[in-house]
Amino acid sequence: MDVLDSILFGFSVALQPGNLMYVFIGVFAGTIIGMVPGLGPISALALMIPITFSMNPTSALILMSGVYYGAIFGGSTSSILLNAPGVAGTVATSFDGFPLAKKGQAGKALALAAWASFAGGTLSVIGLMLVAPMLASVAVSFGPPEYFALMVLGLTAVVSLSDKSLVKGLMAAVFGMMVSIVGIDRQTGTQRYTFDSLHLLQGIDFLVVALGVFALAEVFVMLLKGRDAKGYVQQALGSLKLSRQEVREIAGPVVRSSTQGFFVGVLPGAGATVASFLAYITEKRIAKDGHTFGKGNIKGVAAPEAANNAACSGSFVPLLTLGVPGSGSTAVLLGALLVMGVTPGPMMLTERPDVFWGVIASMYIGNLFLLILNLPLIPYIARILEVPRPMLLALILLFCMIGVYGLKFTTFDLLLLLGFGLVGLLMRLNGFPVAPMILALILGDIMEENMRRALQISGGDWMVFLEKPISATLLGIAVVSLVLPPLWRRLRRTRH
Repeated sequence: MDVLDSILFGFSVALQPGNLMYVFIGVFAGTIIGMVPGLGPISALALMIPITFSMNPTSALILMSGVYYGAIFGGSTSSILLNAPGVAGTVATSFDGFPLAKKGQAGKALALAAWASFAGGTLSVIGLMLVAPMLASVAVSFGPPEYFALMVLGLTAVVSLSDKSLVKGLMAAVFGMMVSIVGIDRQTGTQRYTFDSLHLLQGIDFLVVALGVFALAEVFVMLLKGRDAKGYVQQALGSLKLSRQEVREIAGPVVRSSTQGFFVGVLPGAGATVASFLAYITEKRIAKDGHTFGKGNIKGVAAPEAANNAACSGSFVPLLTLGVPGSGSTAVLLGALLVMGVTPGPMMLTERPDVFWGVIASMYIGNLFLLILNLPLIPYIARILEVPRPMLLALILLFCMIGVYGLKFTTFDLLLLLGFGLVGLLMRLNGFPVAPMILALILGDIMEENMRRALQISGGDWMVFLEKPISATLLGIAVVSLVLPPLWRRLRRTRH
């Protein structure tokens, strides 16, 4: 059947009363899970496998995928209100979302996140419907050299996140890379930077670092400043309405970030976190008011939110058409499908069109449910900022500790949380940007793994990265992005 017939068939599956109920339950549960730092969609999806085992595969995947993109949708709430990212994909949202909340515009920031998430999810679902089979073949052409080059390009983008000092940005990125390689080397079994500690053998979890350098460091900063609580929370909600000028401002970033996020999501291993950072970096570079990013720019909220939700839909392309998971969450979804006797791959479009097109159509309905659920709840959600400061700080600290302790149930992770909280405080006091460190932590492991694979394939020949057209192009762009901004700033100073 052609694309239009397939889409109509998908909606006929998704609009069945039972499946509609599963869509609603999935996105609602995902939103709550995303709001609470530390839970994350992976653990929730893993717990759902026994529940969905006896269900119809289509209904089961509709429910679980709703939890997945619902968690990304809801993760922006804690990022904006508490500077405590609920999931990794919403870290970039906190860069401008939290400053907006501190300015008394929490309502506007939450409304921006909701509308941008809906737009990103909707545009990516349309893209998923139209070009999924074609993009699957493109994704196959990306081998280890191309992935390594893509990760290098992402790391060189720290220039855009280091306005005052390129050196400090690079130092933060190197520190993030060092943290990412702590633990046992997967290929050789060698212990790296573990200091003979059993707790470090599995590495340092991203959540420990993120909650430490963002949420806990914010607690320390507020304690040091010692401002009156009423001055901080007065008029915290603000207006939920967006002016026509603001809608025009975010329209371009939302469309660009949705497109970019979708294509990044298609690449196995990239995911919503990488997509949100790349979207934020891109908009900061091309915006005329790029210097205001990080201080409460509405485009700094809209871009990563559109991108991370678009990437969620994009990640279903390699999952359903190739059987290749693009993230930890989609790996759990793959496992659930295999348990239920459904094998994702090129034949899935013909053998199980009910699963393929039914899930895609349900994602559009789920995005509508998310918008309807979240917008009316914003005034109630934002009331968390009306909590007196001592209690608010205690709540943030409690959320951080529960989220981190729930990872491995060890007090060692709590000590790591405190350590990274102090690191985050020192970085802020000395003007070191936090974003490059977080981005390097996310990309470091992926970059190293693909670099090794590429060198094993080429027999140790480093030219493999330049012989491949795609990787050579990406590396060339990376070099330009690293060298051009300092030269441009120096040329501009010379002219003045």
